[in-house]
Amino acid sequence: MSQVAAPAAAPDRPHPLAAFKPLLLDLAIPLGSYYLLHSALGLDLLLSLALSSVVPAAHSLADALRKRTFNALATVMVVVNVLSMALSFTSGDARLMMAKDSVLSSFVGLSILWSVARGRPMMTAGLKPLLIKTSAAKSAAWDRLSATDTRFRRHERTFSLVWGAALLTECVARVIGAYTLPVETMASWGSTAMLLGAIALGIVAGGALAVAPMEKLLEEATAETA
Repeated sequence: MSQVAAPAAAPDRPHPLAAFKPLLLDLAIPLGSYYLLHSALGLDLLLSLALSSVVPAAHSLADALRKRTFNALATVMVVVNVLSMALSFTSGDARLMMAKDSVLSSFVGLSILWSVARGRPMMTAGLKPLLIKTSAAKSAAWDRLSATDTRFRRHERTFSLVWGAALLTECVARVIGAYTLPVETMASWGSTAMLLGAIALGIVAGGALAVAPMEKLLEEATAETA
């Protein structure tokens, strides 16, 4: 008497948000909680910054204790918040107050460039989820290419280099603008325009120089193992 084979168990599918967990914990939650606490609920600036640092600080500490790894993105967010709290005590003329914000952009930009020099590009935390989405095949292809393909690693480094350079450019532009443009211009829209310009530069240049060629390599590598 023939036996009917039991249906194969369906492979576990990762939760759609699983790939984005690092960005949610280390970037989205801290920024979102800061604006919610300070802008929406009216909490004190220092208290809002301190509370918004709890999640990335805990995540960074947990990684250090449990995985013996250094969580660069979470640590940078905590340091940026600490710098913000320190700078909140500075006082001076209006131009100095606008220029001081460039310290934060320069710190993040230099941290990203330093991570590239160490061989662990910080922006990979955001780039990998963007490219692999929830595909296990693409995730495996990423790991394989990252370990063996020099072109893939070069594009991965390039993505972080672009964003680091964009933030440093924004920092320099903010300082120049603070001391050359009318105070009213910088206060009303100048600083925002410079930040948006840096983000646009990172998206466009990073997309052309890194994202597009990495997507192609991932597609090819995934097709080979299909």
